[in-house]
Amino acid sequence: MMKVKLAAQLYTLREFLKTPEDIASTLKKVKEIGYNAVQVSGVGPIDSRELKELTSGLGLNICATHVGYAELTEKMEEVIEKHQIWGCQYVGLGGLPNEYRTSAEGYLKFASIANEIGRKLKAAGLTFIYHNHDFEFAKFGGRTGMDILFEETDPQAVDFELDVHWVQAGGADPVEWIKKVNGRMKVVHLKDYIVTPERERRFAEVGEGNMNFAAILQACREIGVEWGPVEQDQCYGRDPFESLAISFNNLRRMGVEA
Repeated sequence: MMKVKLAAQLYTLREFLKTPEDIASTLKKVKEIGYNAVQVSGVGPIDSRELKELTSGLGLNICATHVGYAELTEKMEEVIEKHQIWGCQYVGLGGLPNEYRTSAEGYLKFASIANEIGRKLKAAGLTFIYHNHDFEFAKFGGRTGMDILFEETDPQAVDFELDVHWVQAGGADPVEWIKKVNGRMKVVHLKDYIVTPERERRFAEVGEGNMNFAAILQACREIGVEWGPVEQDQCYGRDPFESLAISFNNLRRMGVEA
């Protein structure tokens, strides 16, 4: 079984990534926590080569990204060049554009577009990965949006980056979906949640919430997931760096590699 390696999803630290100076300082803190890789998302303006120099200088791998839909459809050459500079294999789309979310026809249309994006990236030696939220689990005529994306995209062109928190929030089983995308997922989002006494669902540090991470991690190992970026959308008064450190330490105790 493949060992899953940890990464910090930089979107967690987006408020600390607005300038090149902020980015340099933040990446240093991420490395000091113990992470050896990052997923580039939520990062402010910075030259691609400068970012590569910063990460390489700290011994940080850029394992994956989230790229805007407009970039993937209108600036593909720039996307490819940037990922080649970074030595980054996995090009992620962080969410389905709004116009495709409300019908089976929308999901089918997007699946066709995703195939085109994936084939272009594959021709450049890269891999397109799709990141879900909970809305993909709305049903249209007996199939969820996520079912449509899985069944109607080309397995040779489109991979997945399951966010286990959002899978469960959508009423589905993260372990079942991890096994379902076997052969089509090398990057998984590790994210937890708690429910308050007031019945509010809140993002939580991994291992501090209600998700069954023993089973989730075992399933990831079984299908050969390479990277597990840790993400926490909100930290509720806690410093995001502290939250990333808590998740890191908990996951290391669960046997995940740094």
